[in-house]
Amino acid sequence: MRVLLAGLCTVDVVQRVDELPEPGHKVQSRSVETAAGGPATNAAVTVAALGGAPTLLTVLGAHPLAELARADLAACGVDVLDALPAHPDPPAVSAVAVRERDGERTVVSHNAAAVPDDLGSAPLPATDAVLVDGHHPALALAAARWGREKGVPVVVDAGSWKPVFADVFPLADVVACSAHFRAPEGALRDVPTVITTAGPEPVRWRSGAESGEVAVPAVEAKDTLGAGDVWHGALVARAGELPVPELIGFANEVAAERVRHSGPRSWLGPVRVRMGER
Repeated sequence: MRVLLAGLCTVDVVQRVDELPEPGHKVQSRSVETAAGGPATNAAVTVAALGGAPTLLTVLGAHPLAELARADLAACGVDVLDALPAHPDPPAVSAVAVRERDGERTVVSHNAAAVPDDLGSAPLPATDAVLVDGHHPALALAAARWGREKGVPVVVDAGSWKPVFADVFPLADVVACSAHFRAPEGALRDVPTVITTAGPEPVRWRSGAESGEVAVPAVEAKDTLGAGDVWHGALVARAGELPVPELIGFANEVAAERVRHSGPRSWLGPVRVRMGER
């Protein structure tokens, strides 16, 4: 499946620690890894791991740090469509600490606030599904309109309310919310399918007049970084192919496989094998 994913791309610096540091304290990390990150980016990596053909519509620019993200994404099989290839500022950077014993993490990030909203219009590729995370409003709206024009599923990763969602939600087929998501009254009323995740708790859904919940597999978590993004990537990778409960179950299974493995990319091989056995 060809998937267009519009949103944030960061450079993640991930360190594994025995304990998360308290204010004013230092800790020695067990390991350091760098990888491209961000909601749409991690979802794009997931689509590629599941055998799809993802195109990430984002802003990386010309700063040397951007090359770290580009190289990682190329290795993962993600095509990048950079809306501002000459942008001189550094890309968004996230400093991540992951606790060894349970995979819990802390993240300090600088997102795309400094990037201009008016990004112009990049030519968009043919696609079978669209996912937007709302971090680059102009790109989110362009991708959602493109998906609606082409008649393909449009999925919104709604981790937190963003003003552009007022224009994007009417174009969406699926809005997947976090448990902490809060929207203005009525914003979700006309969305065909609304899904709410809650970490290890069952995923709730409403599609038309039907509703229900789907249990999440119980696993020993080694690394929860990006698990929600992976879930969204699995969801959009099969959007339109499965009934909603089965689609959620598939996404739950892929996200569960991700948290079983330490590090931002170590889960890719196992998930390819696991999904190949289905």
